[in-house]
Amino acid sequence: MPDLLDHLSSRRSLPLPALSEPGPSPDELAAILTMAVRVPDHGKLAPWRFVVFRGMGAEAAGAALAGLIEKREGALSEVRDRAERTRFTRAPLVVAVISTAAQHVKIPIWEQQMSAGAVCMNLIHAANGKGFAATWLTEWPAYDNEAKRFLGIAPEENVAGFIHIGTPGEAPSERPRPVLSDIVTTFEGPA
Repeated sequence: MPDLLDHLSSRRSLPLPALSEPGPSPDELAAILTMAVRVPDHGKLAPWRFVVFRGMGAEAAGAALAGLIEKREGALSEVRDRAERTRFTRAPLVVAVISTAAQHVKIPIWEQQMSAGAVCMNLIHAANGKGFAATWLTEWPAYDNEAKRFLGIAPEENVAGFIHIGTPGEAPSERPRPVLSDIVTTFEGPA
């Protein structure tokens, strides 16, 4: 599968301003999400779900976040207000991957959370495979219970990532990667 190997050896996120219209159509998004959930999932728990932000819903989410910050901090500068209002419209589509990990008799929470992380990465690969670009961010709303409530996320749930998806407006640039000799050891028996 040379195309897959080429993709994996050169995959790179784009900055949000480089994610242009169009985003995935509803059918394309359904295909992308169907591929995204093909991840290791010990116990078949599906310990994740999606919240899709686009169009008026994305604008409403940004307005709610701007209102929340203004309530806490007072009047916002024009720059800060715009940053919050456009948080979910910086790309044509944003998919929140929500970890619903919970106590289970056999499956540790950590394994469930790792499964949600794998969904994020599969979502990115699937979007790329459909000709789109995707960028994985979290940012402050992922860690704020009041913001999560505005976004339809329960306090016991966690945001694994906000995946911003659009048509690539530029080629990704490379960045330094770890040197394998710095991060790989070979186990040769107990110490």
